[in-house]
Amino acid sequence: MASKRYAEADRTVCVACGTCESVCPKRAAAVVKGRWAEIDRSLCVGCGLCAKACPANCIKLTERSDLS
Repeated sequence: MASKRYAEADRTVCVACGTCESVCPKRAAAVVKGRWAEIDRSLCVGCGLCAKACPANCIKLTERSDLS
C-alpha cells in the first residue's frame, strides 16, 4: 500500500547540502546538478525524515491525491 503523503522540495530555497540524501531510508532524495534537491515520488514513503533534517526548511510533506 502506498503512503498517504510524499515529500516535495522547493528548489528555489534549497541550498543543495545533501542532508536529505543522507537521511532518506529509501534513497528517494537526490541533489540534482549540485543545485537543488528532488524527491522521487515513486520511492518516497512519506516518513518526513528529510523534511525534519533539512537546514533550509525547503522540504514539505504533501498529501497524495492519486491513492486508489
